[in-house]
Amino acid sequence: MRSSRTRRRIRGAVVALVTLAAGLVPVAGAHAAGSGGTLVHTGTGWVRGQLTDEGRQFLGIPYARPPVGALRWKEPRPARAWRGVRDAKGFGNRCVQTSSWDPGYEDPTYTEDCLSLNVYAPDGTAGRPVMVWLHGGGLTAGAGADIVPDTFARTTGTVVVSVNYRLGAMGFLAAAGLDDEVSDGVSGNFGLQDQQLALRWVRANIARFGGDPSRVTIAGESAGGRSVCTQLASPTGRGLFRAGIVESGAYGDCAAREHREAVAAGAAFAQRLGCGEAAGGVVGCLRGKPAKEILDAQGGFDWSPVVGGAFLPEQPATAIAAGRSARVPVLNGANRDEGRLFAYGAYDGQGRPLTASAYPQALADAFGEEAGRRALKEYPLSEYSSPAYAYAAAVGDRLMACSALRLNERLARGGSPVYAYEFADRTSPPFASIREAGRTFDFGATHVNEVQYLFKHFGLAAPLDAEQRVLARRMVQYWGAFVRGSAPRADGAPAMPDQRTRPGRVLSLKTASVGGITVSSSVHRDHHCTLWDSAAS
Repeated sequence: MRSSRTRRRIRGAVVALVTLAAGLVPVAGAHAAGSGGTLVHTGTGWVRGQLTDEGRQFLGIPYARPPVGALRWKEPRPARAWRGVRDAKGFGNRCVQTSSWDPGYEDPTYTEDCLSLNVYAPDGTAGRPVMVWLHGGGLTAGAGADIVPDTFARTTGTVVVSVNYRLGAMGFLAAAGLDDEVSDGVSGNFGLQDQQLALRWVRANIARFGGDPSRVTIAGESAGGRSVCTQLASPTGRGLFRAGIVESGAYGDCAAREHREAVAAGAAFAQRLGCGEAAGGVVGCLRGKPAKEILDAQGGFDWSPVVGGAFLPEQPATAIAAGRSARVPVLNGANRDEGRLFAYGAYDGQGRPLTASAYPQALADAFGEEAGRRALKEYPLSEYSSPAYAYAAAVGDRLMACSALRLNERLARGGSPVYAYEFADRTSPPFASIREAGRTFDFGATHVNEVQYLFKHFGLAAPLDAEQRVLARRMVQYWGAFVRGSAPRADGAPAMPDQRTRPGRVLSLKTASVGGITVSSSVHRDHHCTLWDSAAS
């Protein structure tokens, strides 16, 4: 009679043969979780990444089932397991979105099978801190592939994950019929629920790539920063991250749409697509429409989160001010000339530069008659080299700079560390998609421009000069220190001010020839925030 040890050996051999036949064996190149291999076993199957000069990367890993057919406008569901080894050397599909100037986005995308993520992991030891990046793009465009953070991961010793999530109507449609299907009775948050499912994937799997699931920082720029702000206020995201980074994302005080307003907009959207009176039901009609028709019809609507359900029971600003948001450390800031990108897009980029005679009405159109009159006094044309730059200053101050300072104040009241910065390198090169326009329009330290100092933006290394490269290294040190769990610090530079103990003081990120990195106490005044705070109240 065989011994129990012999039986275990035979059983192990049989399991090994079955695994080999199924294509699931850890073949040459596989390593134990987090030890540096390019073949990693996730909870849904094996993935094979690749080794680069910067470390390991695993691209296009599905974290959710494709939201197609009956799953369109459903809460995301975890990806199904696959057999064999999945190639993870190329980015997944971008989610449905229109074309843009950005490199690689010249054509629209109609692919709904897009819920994937990318992992960048240094070689070496396990237990590294993790940063999950949520891309920008106004919640209607963009993808995790917009940044390549491989150098950031290597130099900071962190694991970085970038995420795709549903956008536009596909991610944020609210409708009465959809309310009946979602778990909390409030539809329209599918894109942000995708982000939370990705965070759950990270919690379950990141140790296999060398990361520590208890040390996750969520980060994002523009709509990605707004997403971080919203996730801070979402009770269903508690415990999925230990810190947050908000870059130019506090605009509009992170406000979500009211449920009634969002459902009414959804009804108008359905009407536009000919589904308003559909015999088979509005939702069924909408699910039957091709992605191209959905995309072509979404212009003119606000696609953003919806407040009122368990996912987001109250407005983020309210939750944060009342101490009902996640009490985690936050690094938050904006750029000195945020509005120049928007001014260019509205005027010069359309071939019709803003004139002095049209300037007063432009302010009224942007802010309303009363606030527009007050802005005309605060931003006189005599102080700017062109009407476009005056308009840009007003737009950027209201939209980004002052809302970032208000977010600092609300977060600091909750007692957790809040670190404030302003990217102020006005000599920074325009980011890739507006670089040619930068020959005739001075973008300064505009919206998005700080991203290229941290990562390869659209996969491209920024054309930084020697001083800018020094600033970029310092910024990576600040961000890296924060992701690792300490206060943001950099070699030979001041610490980023904590708003609990140094309220209103902001780290100004500039190159050495224009003063270097300093701590400013005048950001509120520089951006006319007394005006804009009163307009927001």
